Amino acid sequence: MFGKILKKFLRNSGPPLIRRGAALGLVLVGASLLAQPQVVSQPEVHLIVVDGGINPAVDDFIREGILRARVRGARALIIQMDTPGGLLTSTRSIVKEILGAPLPVFVYVAPSGAGAGSAGVFITMAGHIAAMAPGTNIGAAHPVGGGGEDVKGVMGEKIENFTASFSEAIAQQRGRNTEFAIQAVRRSIAITEKEALAKNVIDIVARDMEDLLRQAEGRKVDVGGQKQTLSLKDVRVVRFDMGLKQKVINILSDPNISYLLLMAGILGLYMEFSHPGVIFPGVAGGISLLLALASFQILPINYAGLLLIFLGIALLVGEAFLPSFGVLGIGGAISLGLGSLLLFDTENSDLAVDRSIVFTAVGTLSLFIVIVSYLVVKSQKRKPTLGREGLVGEIGEVRVKLDPKGKVFVHGETWDAESDQEVEAGEKVRVVASEGMCLKVQKLSQGQRES
Repeated sequence: MFGKILKKFLRNSGPPLIRRGAALGLVLVGASLLAQPQVVSQPEVHLIVVDGGINPAVDDFIREGILRARVRGARALIIQMDTPGGLLTSTRSIVKEILGAPLPVFVYVAPSGAGAGSAGVFITMAGHIAAMAPGTNIGAAHPVGGGGEDVKGVMGEKIENFTASFSEAIAQQRGRNTEFAIQAVRRSIAITEKEALAKNVIDIVARDMEDLLRQAEGRKVDVGGQKQTLSLKDVRVVRFDMGLKQKVINILSDPNISYLLLMAGILGLYMEFSHPGVIFPGVAGGISLLLALASFQILPINYAGLLLIFLGIALLVGEAFLPSFGVLGIGGAISLGLGSLLLFDTENSDLAVDRSIVFTAVGTLSLFIVIVSYLVVKSQKRKPTLGREGLVGEIGEVRVKLDPKGKVFVHGETWDAESDQEVEAGEKVRVVASEGMCLKVQKLSQGQRES
């Protein structure tokens, strides 16, 4: 079709030079039109799923989802979420992205049995449309310490006040229940989807995605300061998953994984240093330790806890070398345990290592290091049994007279030997040292021969 238009244009465009210039311009215009993205005939709604803790990977995933939905002209972005909480820094970033999104963003707590705990409360309330599936819950946004305990003192009060005001601001922005937003932080209240709908915490209770779109159809939302009516009939739901990099960061952002990588790294490197040449434990330990350090760039780390862990390892190794009657070993286990519990600074997050993992890892690692260190020391103190060193103390027979040098037969082999005194052939001698390929021997006395 474009070729026919071009030929007709060339026949009716005046002088050749003008025709050539006009033709070139037309070709460029045609190429530009062909290069433009094709308009999707069926409107789209994009879907991303967040299942787990809130961390930098989830933040990047949501930011990318909003940008992709805007570029592709999607009618809305749906974030299906099930989370126990996460980093407050990542949560604040996500909330900012949703509040300033150039298209409607739905936050849908699903499937049944899912929940929006702690950080999930803020993200859910920030959505243009907040929805929950039957059998879900939302709430319990009170900031806690590393072991799940309340943060006491002035610092705890400051964190609570800041988080409560943050929650209240989100609720006011979206016209939701500010009282719930405040009490979810201050009193850790949690409610079901039915209570949330009745208290104006969410907008919709939907069985599935189809039900959500049907109920949202025709609702008015505020997008960028302008009222927009949702048109969601006959839309196609397109799901997008995390990229490989986001998946790796998401895994490393799990404090349990991070802690286990640290323990595996320490154990592997210890095995390599105590048994040089094994190679595999050193390689695996090095990789694990580097991955643990990478996760520490993502998670809030308490460096005092990290130092306590390394101190505990040092004390456990020292237990095998020094006669401390268990003092170093017990101190090392206690230091390792305390460091593990204090490893993550949860002032700005809900992340903590599961205590069952901590106790299991500390007990196993402590026992393993003490046993291996003991065996290493024991093997180093044991009398050699192979090579020239293994001949020291053995009794042999003179085969060639020692005057002062000659030959002796010991351990089934004939060796060059040297003695401080003359020893006749057939006499018994004891090996007292080894110098190169020559043995130093000593003539046995009459009593030694009889014994």
